[in-house]
Amino acid sequence: MCRNITTRRGLEPPPTATEIGAAARQYVRKVSGVQTTSAATGEAFESAVRAVTAATTELLAGLPDRRRPPVSEPPLRRRAAAAVGPRAPDGPPTARGHD
Repeated sequence: MCRNITTRRGLEPPPTATEIGAAARQYVRKVSGVQTTSAATGEAFESAVRAVTAATTELLAGLPDRRRPPVSEPPLRRRAAAAVGPRAPDGPPTARGHD
């Protein structure tokens, strides 16, 4: 469930608003227990997502650079890399998917 809640600090390139928003949404889902919003929960849920997104953005902007990058890439980046296809060690995607 918490697949988007991964280390964002130290990513190159820096985390995007989409990545931060996905992590915030996942966090609010986990904490609230709300998986699908309704008329009764929608406004409070979206307000919390905006607040967590803003707090995370502010936090990441205020922290010093890391000495080493995070151990793993966030899921949205892994998914994007998989969509592009396999890459040669120092080059563009390969036609066959391997060298």
